[in-house]
Amino acid sequence: MRNIIILLCLLLVFACKSSEKVKPAVIDLATVSEIQESVSYLASDDLQGRDTGSEGIEKAAIYIENHFKQSDIKPYFETYRDSFNHKGIEAYNIVGFIEGNDSKLKNEVIIIGAHYDHIGFGKSVSNDSIANGANDNAAGTSGVLEIAEYFASVKKNKRSIVIALFSAEEKGLIGSYHLAKRLKSQNIDLYTMLNFEMIGVPFTDRPYDAFITGYDLSNMSSKINEYTNSNLTGFSKVSKKYNLFRQSDNYAFYLEFNLPCQTISSCDLSNYDYYHHADDEADKLDYKHMASLINKIIPAIEKMCNTPNKEIKLNNE
Repeated sequence: MRNIIILLCLLLVFACKSSEKVKPAVIDLATVSEIQESVSYLASDDLQGRDTGSEGIEKAAIYIENHFKQSDIKPYFETYRDSFNHKGIEAYNIVGFIEGNDSKLKNEVIIIGAHYDHIGFGKSVSNDSIANGANDNAAGTSGVLEIAEYFASVKKNKRSIVIALFSAEEKGLIGSYHLAKRLKSQNIDLYTMLNFEMIGVPFTDRPYDAFITGYDLSNMSSKINEYTNSNLTGFSKVSKKYNLFRQSDNYAFYLEFNLPCQTISSCDLSNYDYYHHADDEADKLDYKHMASLINKIIPAIEKMCNTPNKEIKLNNE
């Protein structure tokens, strides 16, 4: 009996050690410090408000390109730059590609996007006229960079992901219209497009963390909540009132592809006073909120990438 007990104990110790060996590696998600670092640079005075065609937006583009290179994200086109001309101004979206790992599903594409431009200069406030665009939209840009870094690292996406940072959004969605038409001409098999806009501050009186523009258009919000087992996204009356669905880069892709292409935001202008304002500075944002929101949305995007069928649909289908 004693020998049996000793044998059982040895087997138990072996089992415990074996289980320790197969523990999955912990993947770092978005951190407060990384997001704050990105926003602080993109919204710094040195970039002069990132107006399309300016020296400041060139610096922002180089920053994004370097981030892609460090994360081993490949260019979608020959280079990262998707160039276009707007009223004689040379401009460019920055577009990266994370190929899916499934032989069939990798032919389907999910676009994750945000605009990285802003308006440059605005009305002077306390002798400061630089409209730094921290919340609009260094915040969304930094969030997309974190999402891109995650998927490039874990390589768990069966569907392919296009990471698109748009220019000339503030000129009338020019960059996203250009890219949407270009991708449509290539006849890509787009599944959905998820855009990030003004995620730098939280709501204090809502039962959700962020709203989805065009909420009633599709089942996007309900599927995100299902995939995250939470009430992460919801409906904004303000968004519907001002038709914010048509005011951001998701709209160009909706028009071209007639698919669920929508924006996630935690600011509908009712909870932030500095829209297109010189005081839209990096120190006005809540970085814990931003990191939390991005880390909550990543599992939903991962689920979108890996479901056998396209589950997010327009409500009229």
